[in-house]
Amino acid sequence: MAFNHKHLIDITEYSAEDIMTILETAKTLSEVNERRIKKVPTLQGYTVVNMFNEPSTRTRSSFELAEKRMSCDTINFGGSSTSAVKGESLVDTMETLNSYKIDLVVIRDKHAGAPQLVAQHTSAHVVDAGDGKHQHPTQALLDLYSIWQEKGSFEGLNVAIVGDILHSRVCGSLVPALKIMGAKVTLVAPQTLLPARPDVLGADYVSSNLDEVLPEMDVMYMLRVQRERLEEAPFPSEREYHMLFGLTQARDALMKPDALICHPGPINRGVELDSFMADHPTRSVILDQVYAGICTRMSVLYWLLGGNENGSAS
Repeated sequence: MAFNHKHLIDITEYSAEDIMTILETAKTLSEVNERRIKKVPTLQGYTVVNMFNEPSTRTRSSFELAEKRMSCDTINFGGSSTSAVKGESLVDTMETLNSYKIDLVVIRDKHAGAPQLVAQHTSAHVVDAGDGKHQHPTQALLDLYSIWQEKGSFEGLNVAIVGDILHSRVCGSLVPALKIMGAKVTLVAPQTLLPARPDVLGADYVSSNLDEVLPEMDVMYMLRVQRERLEEAPFPSEREYHMLFGLTQARDALMKPDALICHPGPINRGVELDSFMADHPTRSVILDQVYAGICTRMSVLYWLLGGNENGSAS
C-alpha cells in the first residue's frame, strides 16, 4: 500500500490502515532481531539525527538500536553537549543540522510543540520521541503492537489507562491510537491527576474507582507517577496512592483471567504496581513492550524513509 506521511508527530493523522501497516511491518522486522547478525541494509546511506533535549534511557537506546539495525548513519545530539546550553535556538540548531544534509530527525523535548517547530525548519522527516505533556506516538505504536500480539485484534477491547493522566504524553498518543483501532478507553485516576477537561483526550469513560473498573478490562495500562513533573503534592502519600490506584496481588482476583498488564517504564515498584503484578508470568507484557519498541521504531524508519521504494523490509 501507499504510505503518504512525511512525519510522525501527531498520531491522529494516521488511519487504522496506516497503523496496521506499521505494526505488520514491525512483526516482519522482529525476525531481524532474532538473527545472530541483527542488521539489514535496507536504509543504508540515510542519515538520522537523534536530538534528545530531555533525559531518556529507553526511548533513546531503542531508537539508536532501530537505526543501527536498519543500517542508518546516526548523529546523537542534545543535552548538555549542545549549543542550546550556550543560548542557540532550536531553529538555529536545525539550520546547522540541515547543512549536514540529514534525512530524518528524532526529537525529544520538554517543550510541547518542539517537533512541529523542527518540521517547519527542515526538509527532513521528523519523528516525535516525546514533547512535553503533549504526545509520544512511537510509544503508542509499541503499546499497540504488544497488545495486538497478545489479543490479535483491537475491536471492542476494553482498555483502562490508570494513574498520572495529567502529566502523561503517553496518554496524548495512546488514547487516540486505541480509539482509531476500535478499542474502548477508560481513564482511572484521582481527581488531582486528571486534566481539567479529561474529555478532550477522547476516552469513553473517566473513573476514580479502580476496583469498580477492574473486572471489565481486557488491558490495564499503568502509568508512571511522574514525580519530576509534580508541581505540588497531588495525593497524600505514595502508600495511599498504591492502596487506591496500585495494581496489587490482592487485585489479581478482580481481573479477567486473560487481562494484560502494560506499563511504559520505568516502573515505580510499590506505587503503580507491586512486584507480583509487574513480574506476573501470564499478565505482564512490560518487557515485551521494551522489545516492541525496537521493532516498531524500525518499521517507522522504514516507512518514513521510503519503504514503498525499497521493497522488502527484511
